[in-house]
Amino acid sequence: MEHKISPSLMCMSLIDIKQQLEVLNRRADMLHIDIMDGHYVKNITLSPFFIEQIRPHTPLILDVHMMVENPSDFIEPIALAGADFICPHAETINRDAFRIINQIRSRGKKVGVVLNPATPVEYIQHYIHLVDKVTVMTVDPGYAGQPFIPEMLGKIAQLRDLKQQKGYRYLIEIDGSCNLRTYQDLLSAGAEVLIVGSSGLFTLDDDLDIAWDKMLDQMRQARHAA
Repeated sequence: MEHKISPSLMCMSLIDIKQQLEVLNRRADMLHIDIMDGHYVKNITLSPFFIEQIRPHTPLILDVHMMVENPSDFIEPIALAGADFICPHAETINRDAFRIINQIRSRGKKVGVVLNPATPVEYIQHYIHLVDKVTVMTVDPGYAGQPFIPEMLGKIAQLRDLKQQKGYRYLIEIDGSCNLRTYQDLLSAGAEVLIVGSSGLFTLDDDLDIAWDKMLDQMRQARHAA
């Protein structure tokens, strides 16, 4: 399948948010929104209020990544704010994963699950057939601009093979250091959604349209080489 591109809004210029959102609306497949509570990771970024504010200004799928200790506390406000995908970390839901999945689904939202670098695919084996998207963190979560962890390529390939063997429907999404140095390996391993942030998009040029074209050229080269 043709891969999808999901810009990470925590990496955009909030001063130029209106102008940049207009560019992304024309070019992106979905938008990635990080919710951090300062506890699960030692950072605080966007919020349900941010989702509510941008929802009227974009037709794109809003993919919400919850880096929070108690995801059940956030599902309702995130759903009401206009999210399309709601994606908690496996490490935070495995005590009550089926209840959380049902909670998200009952609000008419798609279900994602996120795996930290040290978390194996087997950790979600009993409910992987229920999710719409599996996100592989290729950096430790919490901050932008961290180095790529190459050991994650095997995990991506494992998810690809499992999806093919079992007929599962989940998208394989990659979060962390998606850029010129990693595109070829990620696409070869089976990545289907690339979350692009600082190194992959927003620092390529001050003009986001030009930055987007540069990113597409890099991806095109990688796709041909993959």
